[in-house]
Amino acid sequence: MKPYDDRPKKDDEEEDFGPSRSELRRNALDMLKLAKQLVELPPSRIPKLKLPEDIVDEIGRTRKVTAHIAHKRQLAFLAKQMRRHGDEAFTDARAALGEDRDRQRQEAAHMHRLEARREKLMEGGDVALGELFDEYPHLDRQHLRSLVRQAKAEREASKPLHAFRELYRIIKELEAGSSEDEA
Repeated sequence: MKPYDDRPKKDDEEEDFGPSRSELRRNALDMLKLAKQLVELPPSRIPKLKLPEDIVDEIGRTRKVTAHIAHKRQLAFLAKQMRRHGDEAFTDARAALGEDRDRQRQEAAHMHRLEARREKLMEGGDVALGELFDEYPHLDRQHLRSLVRQAKAEREASKPLHAFRELYRIIKELEAGSSEDEA
């Protein structure tokens, strides 16, 4: 049998077979993941992403399909349509979605810091309260002490956590006020 290309090969000449099958599959799965994210976005955000018009229409059609398998099939079709446009058409959308993820991570980290501070107030007693009063001298000491006591009592008695939430709200407002002062 003769090889397909029977020209003599030069040492410096390399054959370009294109992307491997694994690479094509990874790219297809990345596009499917992007398609899922686009479908899950609120409809008001889609026009801001500068997507091709046919993709915007297809996203609308995909949202309308509610049956599980049919929705999955429609998502695959959307990803196929998106692959026809190439990655360049979706750089803005990827950037916007990446910024959203970063912002969500930052917000979650901020929320965890606030929750940790609330727990420190509830577990630390007068020492933790004293540190808070030193940092924010304008606070109503009596009100905050009673909130901490009520929050502890609510948690121990398995009652609705009204004071617990109120304490979180106060800490959040203090943090927001101090970040505005710094800016």
